[in-house]
Amino acid sequence: MSLRHPAYTFEKGLHDIGNGIYAWLQPDGGWGWSNAGLICDSGQSLVVDTLMDIPLTEAMLAKFRDVESQSMKAIDMVVNTHHNGDHCNGNCCCGDAQIIAHVLTKEDIPKEDSSVIMAIINAPEDYGDLGVFLKHSFGAFELQSIPERLPDRTFETELMLKVGNKDVLLKHVGPAHSNGDTLVYVPQDKVIYTGDILFIEGHPIMWAGPVSNWIDACDYMLGLDVDVIVPGHGPITTKAGVQAIRDYFVYISQEAKSRFDAGMSYEDAVQDIALDDYSAWGDAERIAVNCATLYKGFGSTEEIGMGTAYALMAKLFVNNTRG
Repeated sequence: MSLRHPAYTFEKGLHDIGNGIYAWLQPDGGWGWSNAGLICDSGQSLVVDTLMDIPLTEAMLAKFRDVESQSMKAIDMVVNTHHNGDHCNGNCCCGDAQIIAHVLTKEDIPKEDSSVIMAIINAPEDYGDLGVFLKHSFGAFELQSIPERLPDRTFETELMLKVGNKDVLLKHVGPAHSNGDTLVYVPQDKVIYTGDILFIEGHPIMWAGPVSNWIDACDYMLGLDVDVIVPGHGPITTKAGVQAIRDYFVYISQEAKSRFDAGMSYEDAVQDIALDDYSAWGDAERIAVNCATLYKGFGSTEEIGMGTAYALMAKLFVNNTRG
């Protein structure tokens, strides 16, 4: 079953949802290729997320100005749905706009250090499978010398904003993908921007957890009056996409728990869990991070750091690429 919204294609660039609401899509939705959005009304504007690097963000903002020249004389507000660079590295391109995010997003942005990734992708041959994986994942982006710009305004649970006459609700649903995961909901237009709570046609990645928060976030969205759902990565979707991500996390948490209870090691569990029902989704190597987060949540005594998970992701990616 297709998870794509039937009214929209998955093509790069601007998609007009109507009534001053837009999505910016970046196929194929894999590592770093995130989506963003624009909400306009009565001469005011709010941008949902910036992009991985400055050229990508500037190109997006230029198109936003073309289509909404009155509202985009200056960007009024930017919301960062979380701290990963592909959702906030372009903050520096947004002039005097007020940057808004969850308090934990503001805390976590300075912890994102692209210098390590840059060192590896500049000499991938020195790092084996990890070099191959990171070059593939991030080699297309210009990550050098991006000025960090932190949010100016934070919130903790919910924050209602006004864009002209539109209500825009910011709802914290993390920690799940990240600590500060935030949904951006426009009730009168029945549109929601999910950040990385939704990856459509790609495996989600649970850096933070617990998985119960992610499932609860899906249940929250399933209970909303929404017609158009713009994910953090992948094509515009419907509630079918939300249900698919919920089902995925229920499945892998059950599969990981049964292996943990049986005494199976983390690495063995990662390679033993069947992903056949999700074989059409990209970035299957993310099961390594998801399983690491789940095992830690189960109380594992194994040393499972992100270095271990990255190494295993790289191994899985290279093995899958070689067929």
